[in-house]
Order: sequence, then C-alpha cells, then structure tokens
Amino acid sequence: MAQSASPPAAPASTPPAQEGVAQVVVTGQRAALQSAQKIKQNSDEIVDSIVADDIGKLPDRSVTEVLQRIVGVTIDRTMAKSDPEHFSVEGSGVNVRGLSYVRSELNGRESFSANGGRALNFEDVPPELMAGVDVYKNPSAEQTEGAIGGLVNLRTAMPFDFPGRKIAVSASGSYSSLRAKAAPSASGLFSNSWETDLGKFGVLIDLAHSESKTRTDAYQVEPYYPLTDTNTGASVWIPKGSQWRTLTFDRKRDGAYAALQWKKNDVESALTYFKSKYKMSWFENALFAQSSPYNITVDPGATYDSNGALLTGTLRDDVDKGINFGADTRTANRVSDTQDISWNVSWKASDHWAFKGDLQFVKAGTHSFDSTVATGIQMAKEQVDLTGSTPRLVFDDADRAALADPSNYYWAFTMEHKDRSDATDKTLKLDAKYSFDSDILSDLRFGLRLTDRDATTINSVPSYNWAAITQTWEQGWDINHLAYLSDPRFSGNTHLYDFPNFFNGKGSVPALIFPDTSTAAGYPDSYAALHHYHDILCTEQHGGDASACPAWKPVSFGTDPAGSNQQEERTQALYSQLRFGFDDLPMPIDGNVGLRFVRTEGTAHGYTVFSTSNPTIPPGGTQAGTPVPSIANFSKAQDFKNDYNDFLPSLNLRMKASNDLQFRLAFAKAMTRPDFTQLQAYTSLSQTTTQHTVGTQVIVDSVSDTGTGSGNPMLKPTKSNQFDLTAEWYFSKTGSFTVAAFDKQLKDVIINQVYQIPLTDTSGNTVNFATTAPVNGARGTARGFEVAFQTYFDKLPGWLSGFGMQANYTFVDSHTHLYNPITSVYCNGGNSATNLNLNLNGCDTDGRTFGNLPLANLSRNAFNLALMYDGGPISARVAYSWRSKYLQAVNVNGTSGSDGTDSNPASPTAGQHNIGWGLPTWADGYGQLDAGIFWKAMDNLTLGLEGTNLTDSTYRQLMQQHIGMKGRAWFSTGPSYTLTARYSF
Repeated sequence: MAQSASPPAAPASTPPAQEGVAQVVVTGQRAALQSAQKIKQNSDEIVDSIVADDIGKLPDRSVTEVLQRIVGVTIDRTMAKSDPEHFSVEGSGVNVRGLSYVRSELNGRESFSANGGRALNFEDVPPELMAGVDVYKNPSAEQTEGAIGGLVNLRTAMPFDFPGRKIAVSASGSYSSLRAKAAPSASGLFSNSWETDLGKFGVLIDLAHSESKTRTDAYQVEPYYPLTDTNTGASVWIPKGSQWRTLTFDRKRDGAYAALQWKKNDVESALTYFKSKYKMSWFENALFAQSSPYNITVDPGATYDSNGALLTGTLRDDVDKGINFGADTRTANRVSDTQDISWNVSWKASDHWAFKGDLQFVKAGTHSFDSTVATGIQMAKEQVDLTGSTPRLVFDDADRAALADPSNYYWAFTMEHKDRSDATDKTLKLDAKYSFDSDILSDLRFGLRLTDRDATTINSVPSYNWAAITQTWEQGWDINHLAYLSDPRFSGNTHLYDFPNFFNGKGSVPALIFPDTSTAAGYPDSYAALHHYHDILCTEQHGGDASACPAWKPVSFGTDPAGSNQQEERTQALYSQLRFGFDDLPMPIDGNVGLRFVRTEGTAHGYTVFSTSNPTIPPGGTQAGTPVPSIANFSKAQDFKNDYNDFLPSLNLRMKASNDLQFRLAFAKAMTRPDFTQLQAYTSLSQTTTQHTVGTQVIVDSVSDTGTGSGNPMLKPTKSNQFDLTAEWYFSKTGSFTVAAFDKQLKDVIINQVYQIPLTDTSGNTVNFATTAPVNGARGTARGFEVAFQTYFDKLPGWLSGFGMQANYTFVDSHTHLYNPITSVYCNGGNSATNLNLNLNGCDTDGRTFGNLPLANLSRNAFNLALMYDGGPISARVAYSWRSKYLQAVNVNGTSGSDGTDSNPASPTAGQHNIGWGLPTWADGYGQLDAGIFWKAMDNLTLGLEGTNLTDSTYRQLMQQHIGMKGRAWFSTGPSYTLTARYSF
C-alpha cells in the first residue's frame, strides 16, 4: 500500500479527531505552534492553522481576530460593509486571499448565521470553546463546495482527546481605557471517559460567557464640493462641515458545547451539540452637517492644498442663519444565535472498507431594532484645521456656550429600522473509503451529501424610515417655524453630553444637546409624541386646518411583501476522490484527484408588482405618437425556481524533496452560491410616458418600461478556476519557511446591472422591462503570493532559547471586468438603484465618474509579526497585524447625495445641482499591536495579563474624490486590558 500519502486533514462530516487532524490538547505556545505546523505539513491540501495553546485559550479575544493572524487572511473593522460609519473593535467580515467568498464550518460541518448570507458571523462564536481553527486555501473533491476564497473550519475538543477526566475553569476581566469600564468573562470544561464492557464512553461539556464594554470616538469630515471662494474668486473644494461622535458598545457572548463519544472495536459514534448566542447593544451621540453645501462660505485667510481643497479656514452659512447640524441619539440592539446538533457514526468494516454517516440539524436566528432621534442646531461658525493627523476643530467661548444652550436646538427627525431572520438546515452525508493493497494507489473515497435549507428574512419597509419632525426646508409651506426646545410645548427629554476624555484626551470638542436615550428607546410612543410637535406647527401654518397635516405612521414590518425574503434550497452532491503516492521516485509524489458533482434546486417566494401611468385623454380627445402597450396594474405572489448543476474537478499534488522540504501543486474549479439577500424575489415594474398635447390630441413622445429588483432569484453561482503552487521547508519541529503563489480566475461575479423581464400586453405582444437588480455581470482575477516564517531560537543559550517569532506577508492583486462595461466621463440621473454608472463606478460631487475600481475589501499588502517567549513558567507574546488601504464600498451612507453639480457641457441642465453622487469609500492602512503574558503560578494555575491596541492606533477612513484621497473619518477605541486566571486538573 502506498504510505507517503498522509491521512487527510480536510474537513469532513465527522469530527476532526476521527479524520486524522491532530486533535491532542496542547499546552503552551511552543506546543501549539508545533501542532499547527504538523497539520500544515501533513495535510493533503494547502492549509494554515492556529491551535489553542491551552484549554479555552486561542491567542485572541475573538475568532475574527484570531483569523487575521493567519497568512492570507484579513478582517474588516466596520460593523457592516454598507455602513462604514461605525467601527467594530473585535473585527467583522473575514476575507481569504482578498476574497469574501468564504465558507464556514464547525467540526467539518456547515455552520452559518441567520443574516441573509451563507457563512458564520465569526465574531458571534465564543473562542473559549475552540480547540483550533483551520483555513483551507484550495478545495478537494470531498470538501463541501462554496469556498472560492477559502474554507474556515472551527474545531472543538472531543472527550477522547483527553486521557481521562479533565476539568478546566477560567475567569477574566477586561477593561477598556476609553470606556473606563470593566467586563467579566468565564468558561468551564468537564470531560471524562470510561472503559466498559459495552465499549469506551466519553462525555464533554464546555460552557463560556463573555462580555465586552467598549467605546469608539470619531471625527468626520463631509465630502468636498466644488465652490467659488467668495473672497478671492478662486475655484476651490470645501466640505460643508466637520463633526464628531461617540459610540458605546456592549456585547454578551454565550456558548454551550456538549459531546458524547463511544467506541467499541471498529465502530465509533459521536453526538454533539453546539450553541452560540450573541447579544449586542450600542448607543451613539453623533453630530452631522445638514446644510446646503452651496450656501457655505469661508472667511478670509483660508488655506488650500495644490488641488484647491480646503486645509484651514472658518466655515459659515449666512443664508440659512447658521450651519445646520443634526445631533442624534441612536440606540441599536441585536440578538443572534446558532444551534447545531450532529450525530456521526463510523465503521471500519474490514482492512479495505470503511464507512461513515453523518446527520446534522442547524437552526439560526437573529432580530434587531435600530432607533435614531435627533435635535438640530444652526451653528454660527466652525473653524477647521485639516492639516494634522486628525481634524482640529476650534471654537471660542461664545461658540461653546451657544452649543451647550438647549434653547438653540430644535426637534429634527426620527428614524427606525427592524429586521428578523430565521434559517434552518438539515444535512445527511454518507461516505465510503476503499483502501488498496498497492504501491501506488492509497484509497478511493466516494460519497453523497443531501441538504435541505430554508431561510426567511423580514425587513421593515422602508428599511430605514427617516421622518422629519421639523426641518429648515419645511418652513413657510409645511410648518410656521421649527420646534425649538425653548418653546415650553417642545422642551424636555434632552440632556447635555460633554464628550469626556475624547480621543483619550487627545481631542477637545464642545458639549452638545442630545435627545435622551429613553426617547430613542421609547418607540413607537415617543416617536408619536415628537411628531405631534410637527402636527401642532403644521396646523398653525395652515390656519388651523389639521387635515393638511397627515399623522406620522410607524414603519411597516411583516405586512409588506417588499420586506420579505423567503428562500428554500435543496442540494444533492456526489463525489469521488482517489488518493495515490509514488514512493519509488527520487522525489516521492503523493496527492489526490477527484470530481465533485452538485445539483442545486432553489425556490424563492416573492412578489412582482406592476404599475402604469398611461396618458390621460381629455373627453373627445385622441392619442397619437408612440404606441403604449396595454398592461393592467397587478401585484401578485410568485415562486421562482432556479436549478443548476456544477462539476468541480480538483487535483492536489505534493512532492517531497526531502523529509524537510516539499512542494505542492493544486488546481481546482470552485463555486460560491449567491447570498440569500441577493436572491430576494421582489420586483417592482413600471411603465411611464412622456407626452405633449396639441388641442385635444395627446401625443406620446416616449414610453419607458423599467423595473427595480430587491434581488434576482435567477442568479447563478460565482465560479473560479484556481491554481496554487507552494514551497515548504520545515527545518525543525516548530520552524518553517513557506512560500505560496495563487491565481483565481473568477467569472459570473454578481454586480448590480440591468436585465430584461418580459411581460405580455393585452394584444399578446412581449414587452421587455429593463430591470436593475443583481446579475452575474462580471469576471475578475485575484492573484498574489504568501510568505510565512516561524521558529523558536532553540540553539540560543539558557533562557534565551525560549524566544521565538512568527512573520507572514500576503500580496494580492485584483481586477474586475464587466461583461457589459459602463463607461461615462460624466454622471447623470438621481441617486437610485437604477443609476448603474453611479453604483458601479462612483460619481464625484462635481458630476464626474471614477471607474476602474478594484474588488472591494481587498488589500494589496498585509503582514503579521509576532515575538514569542516560552521559558519556565512564563509564556508571552507581542503581535502586530497590519493591512494596507482597501476599497470598502461605493455610494454608501455618509458619502452620497443627490446635489452634485451637472458638469457635462452637453447636458441641458449643465451647472445645476441635480446629479446623484456617491464616493468610493476606502479604509486606510491600519495596524494594531497586541500583547499578552502568562505565568504558571502552580502546576494547575495560570495567571495572565493581555493588552489590545496598545499603541492606541487610529483607524482612518478615506473618500476618493478627483482632488485626491481625502480624510473622511478617524476612529479611536483606546487600549484595553484583560486579567485572566485559569485552573485545570
């Protein structure tokens, strides 16, 4: 039998302990490094791992932060890709080799969060329950499909991993220096096994509770607009203001894991239960500019850079009697949980045959409420200095006093949002393995996998329901004046917030008047009371006629089909994989070759809505000109079936030049299905006409048949041809130097563009509606290389031999090419989903397009550096992680609008401020230093101190404009510290 092919480390439907992955519980960084290196060296595929160096002790406080230590893996630092205005202290989305097409598994089985996507929110998972994390960079046939970027497998311990009874407990307290609050955490594990006449039995129970209390301070600068300096007459670029905010974040994360294991002779079985629950709430006080940028002036003496962008100056808005700012109180909460129960049985029937079966049920859910209530103020002036590392805002005593005076504020607006998601998945997996008596063939594996998944998401309609209470632009036609707090009818329910210790004492900003938290949290009654202020002023404006003032209505939730996304998906997969080895060659070669076939059957339940605004013909009149198709208005429920087949071949080769040096070559086809949010089957179609009248004859000039889809239920998966080549030198048990090159050729990348939806008119003719929605509309490339080095300096004398280091670097280059390119020098149209040029290429405030943007969330450069020490009772680590600038999104909240200047000289509205604009938003290069030291006080007791963000790094966000990359936001969270005690026996 061929012996060079090692047992596979690929995730499978059995716990990794049964699959050959090293699952021995280790102690200490050195042992953890050795175990992870062994997994990488012996795997059939290209994999990188991190192993817990003690029970419940991965090297970071969240799984997301753990993953960023692995070469080729980067994490995002915002709460959501669509909302880059809010920083995430523990990290959020995970990319592998620059791509977000990441599959998540728990013990080799699919795991996910109910968020409309397909993967776990890794920040939801308690790291205390993990024994290790593996990241697979290229697939094999026996791996479940869906991992173009990579596969992240989270591993827990099993009872048989311990020689007998094991009990471990830990307690810790974390302290955020900026928040100045502490938060507790605790975990406990019990495991035992027994030999009986009925076989060996084992049980393991692992519980974890973790809390975090943090704060984020931020400066922001509004996008720059092309204006004329009223003092010099020069063409310049000026933001309409700069602002500041503070967000406090509370997180509770609970986890429970239990495993029963049994083995007798050649039969083994395991039953596992896993539950993670994540509860977060955050509260924000934020200031943001609301004035028209074209009313902003700058006092004499302002300075500008070489492109005409403002550097220093004092801003005013005399037209609006002050720069109009909103001061909002925002509160949001979310509860998410994922439960997984799985049963596995394996049987070694003979020397040649082995069989495995696996059943799994996953249930996930999440629900959220987000509420914002704002006051407004017209600031007399704002002096800004944008020459430093952060904005410097200067206010004199009179300015500060005015900003702290409630009588200068008015009630501005409310905004609420709700969502709820639920998902379930049932999986059956059957595998067989036949082992050969051969010098070349090792074994043949084959099997099937059946899944049945349902996912439902309900969003409020509209998703974020912004509603004015009183706004400056409403005066004179809707209300007679603003609802000032100085008016006894509208006073109260506010407080003064003075932004203490802002930016850890490195910034000083004025105190402001904000709505009380109870007002934001008191929805819907508090909202109704605030909007009654509008009704009072509206009735006064209309001479006492209250019928002219429609009452505020709360957001629709669960009753409008536009907010519902219901999906069903069934998959059937077959695979066959042959493992082989050529041991007699001068450089032995082993590997595997296989083919995976998967059929996907999707059903989306949704609605199609059609409305028309046909021209009105006067009595006795006629219609001429362009014919108007006759289609009756309708709104109907529809089911959309989307079935497709994929054949996914793979080849993984390893050549051993020596016991220490080996090379790998891998090729595979991979696929990732669309997220369920992209498959939503709600489409709104409309027919509009333009016409003119001559006498009693209406002449139709044009007919427009268009539509907008919340999603596209007929999307196909994104696919990739991928190639990998590695060189790996393992020069000691804990020392290695590896280099990997990769090339991923993607096709059918999902973007928002136009596709045709046909309807039949009353004459039987087909009418195509140009519908803007997600489509498989682009191809792309992601190629680059990884370099990784790790070692302990064992040959140094005495205690110096305890020092070690880890270092890795990743380079990724990406390009995107649209199947139907949209190229335009100038922007046109409003800010809507149908403005493809805006949403794909971005538009500046001067009405010009950007284009040629890279793949989102992809940094060209990233590196990690860690210095370690393990000697006697001391174990320590100092780690620095950095990634370079990357595109976050285009046309998102805070850097978009509809008042851009029409600069197209051929446009009939040239010079007007009516163009929808949206900037590409980038995250600047960011690095963070973390450290920890642990002391083994006794054989069973370990004490530790850890620090995060010890250099108090500032996360900087950029906005791309034609005057260059300008600073958009600066976030500071401050260092945090954790004291830990662990006891085991």
